[in-house]
Amino acid sequence: MGRFSRLGNELYGGRRSIDFVEHRGRWYLLSGTLVAIAVAIVLVKGLAFGIEFTGGTQYRVPVAASDVTQENADKVREAIADAGIEATGAPIVTTAGQALLVQTEELTPEESDQVAAVITETVPVTDEMSQDEISASWGKEVGQRAVLGVGVFLVLVMLFIAVYFREWKMSLAAFVALVHDIAITIGVYSLSGFPVTPAAVTGLLAILGFSLYDTVVVFDKVRENTHQLRQSRQTYAQAANLAVNQTLVRSVNTGIVALIPIGAILFASTALLGASSLKDLALSQFVGMAVGVYSSVFLAPRVLVHLKSNESDVVLAERRAKARARREADKYHTVPSFKEDMPVLDEPDDLPEGLEDDDEPETRPTPTRASEAVGRGRVAPAPARPVGNSPAAGRQQPSRQPKSKRGKK
Repeated sequence: MGRFSRLGNELYGGRRSIDFVEHRGRWYLLSGTLVAIAVAIVLVKGLAFGIEFTGGTQYRVPVAASDVTQENADKVREAIADAGIEATGAPIVTTAGQALLVQTEELTPEESDQVAAVITETVPVTDEMSQDEISASWGKEVGQRAVLGVGVFLVLVMLFIAVYFREWKMSLAAFVALVHDIAITIGVYSLSGFPVTPAAVTGLLAILGFSLYDTVVVFDKVRENTHQLRQSRQTYAQAANLAVNQTLVRSVNTGIVALIPIGAILFASTALLGASSLKDLALSQFVGMAVGVYSSVFLAPRVLVHLKSNESDVVLAERRAKARARREADKYHTVPSFKEDMPVLDEPDDLPEGLEDDDEPETRPTPTRASEAVGRGRVAPAPARPVGNSPAAGRQQPSRQPKSKRGKK
């Protein structure tokens, strides 16, 4: 930990730097490839929407507390899938309190009776089994509200960033990072085969907030570093890269602290409990938080620098930085080289024939230094007392008479 702390101090102070902003093509290619793969997975495999969105049938099977186990849930799921009913090819069975929840597609009355019989034969039912029909229209309304919630959230966040930073380009960069995070999260969700439930939508909203929080922290440091760009003697890209390095340790630590408990919930809900709502919520949060850390470090600052690259202040800072780099590379590049037959000029205006004022310094002769100016300064006043050499001071100074002789002639 001591070495990691020292690394953080060196990154914050600028003594060590990791280049996150330069190499625009590399980071854009990596992010674009990830988004393209995620979109391709969604297009090819699609999303498995839960019955809350598509409609279906849900059974609540009361059993003894000792029978509420993942093993019995797996037995019920396999028995229903092997029953030969077309609408129950991929049932979802989870544990909930002292009952098992069985979710299938919409069933006819005959198919519903067959499923109830299979459940009764597989596990001992302690009480009357309840059955609920979820219509597709209700699921469609839930989906529309979820999309509306995400849209309102994005609009409000972009307005907040624009007002807080007084910079619409930061809002656009943050929006690009959010779209990147959403696309990759949905792609991973599609690849996992987990059903899309309201819990998954809730997790998606949560990771959007986390990603924006991390991005806002980085942008706040960028604004601080670029507040006085001319006095800092840095380019905008250098100041932004320094901001990312200064917040890197904080971003990594925050991400690890957030991912550890979410990963534990995901493992427990998937391997031990089989609880669908926890599993859906944990997967979207885990993937979204991990991608959010990546986008706030590698993507959002790079997009911001790209959007700001054409502004006049940023262009001037780039030119000043290039000029300083040339001067530091060769401090004597403007000194003309000496030649044996170089003419000596008394005045800078007396140039040889054929040599103009705008020629390169290397081709112009070096003028001789003008004679020192002597006696052309201020006129010294007449001394009030006799002046003589002073051995102590090493120069002429007014002589000093004894006190007994002062004022006497």
